Amino acid sequence: MVSLKYSVLMSVYYKEKPEYLRESISSMLQQSIIPDEIVLIKDGPLTDQLEIMIDEFKDNDIIKVISLDENVGLGKALNIGLSNCRNELIARMDTDDIADKNRCERQLDLFNKDKKISVVGTVIEEFIDYPSNPVSYRKVKIENREIRKQIKYRNPMSHPSVMLKKSDVLKAGNYQHWLLNEDYYLWIRMVQHGFIFKNINEPLVKMRINNETYLRRGGWKYFATQKDLFGYMLKSDLINVFEYLFNIIICFVTRVLLTNKMRKFFYLRILRSKQ
Repeated sequence: MVSLKYSVLMSVYYKEKPEYLRESISSMLQQSIIPDEIVLIKDGPLTDQLEIMIDEFKDNDIIKVISLDENVGLGKALNIGLSNCRNELIARMDTDDIADKNRCERQLDLFNKDKKISVVGTVIEEFIDYPSNPVSYRKVKIENREIRKQIKYRNPMSHPSVMLKKSDVLKAGNYQHWLLNEDYYLWIRMVQHGFIFKNINEPLVKMRINNETYLRRGGWKYFATQKDLFGYMLKSDLINVFEYLFNIIICFVTRVLLTNKMRKFFYLRILRSKQ
């Protein structure tokens, strides 16, 4: 039996649905290896309904709530949250996703077997409306060598599924603000530091999606922030000028030129699998 302690890091803001947050927290409290703590960042003022829902867990000593006076965005909120986690191993969790009961045990087992690993992610199972009815899977590269190749053109880790070593994240500069790409920016900096990544080839997190999911992944704002990120990679010699131009062209087509319906098709038929 794996006996490593770990923290769970979550950040919630006013647009989240209370029932989704309840399901998400409950899935972490029902892990086969229960977390030592759940650090929940309230990123600015929340709705009364969210406050009431969070209050349901007030008697649970595992849950540690940190309230921010104003909304600072995911990167800064996670920066504060990670700094306040007391354990070396930290499981990220989004407030509208659901974790398989064995998710953290499987990740802890890998950290226990290989002390060199810094980040462990998993396959994501995407669903609409009902968790028992998956519509697609976000497949990932498994080994560090493959992940380091993929990071040149695509985010290789599913952020809501990862477990991290706190000390290594801090060495890379912790979470920082980068609009819509806080996690990708962190992975890039961790690759620059030579840290080791791993993915588990199992769907251990269920992610809610809808038509707005694909709308959020398009538009000039999304294109601009990814263009800047690829520019950072070029300046850092992680990619060459040809790779940079290729990335920009693909990004422009998928983020700007494609309609929402076409983008949905692109994600579900090309970037995702049915099983």
